[in-house]
Amino acid sequence: MKTKTVTSIILIFCVAASFSTDDQTRTQLPQANESFKPNQTLQQQLGSSCTYTVTIKTSCSSPSYTRDQISLAFGDTYGYQVYVPRLGDPYDSRTFERCSTDTFQIYGPCTYQICYLYLYRTGYDGWMPEYVTVSGYYSSPVTFYYNAFIPYGVWYGFDYCYRYSASTASA
Repeated sequence: MKTKTVTSIILIFCVAASFSTDDQTRTQLPQANESFKPNQTLQQQLGSSCTYTVTIKTSCSSPSYTRDQISLAFGDTYGYQVYVPRLGDPYDSRTFERCSTDTFQIYGPCTYQICYLYLYRTGYDGWMPEYVTVSGYYSSPVTFYYNAFIPYGVWYGFDYCYRYSASTASA
């Protein structure tokens, strides 16, 4: 009887441990941020001294392709931000095809650990990314799981910077 109880406790502990902080980001939903404004002045002042790889997987639930303009902004808890006014080729409808993965090399100011990412969509086709992964020289790769249609005309995404500011404040 004691062996079954100990085994059950260990099993419960293992299941609970599998729901780590990183896994919780997979279950959080993206949010609209009506007050977010990309900092274009910062981008111009700091220049393009770092390279980022941005990988976007378009959901199989998305329209077959989109001609919509997709903008991207991401950054760190210190205020460094990378802003891309338009991802992809405006004349190539194969960008963001359903069930496809697109990879972009982005140049912008150097950031530390990326903790927020927003997408902005204008157009009439609609678009649903499954996830967006960003990696840079000073930042570990981070993935933001969307699995939701990007609404028209609003910055939509994730802000996990409170994790970093809380951990640096307690250090």
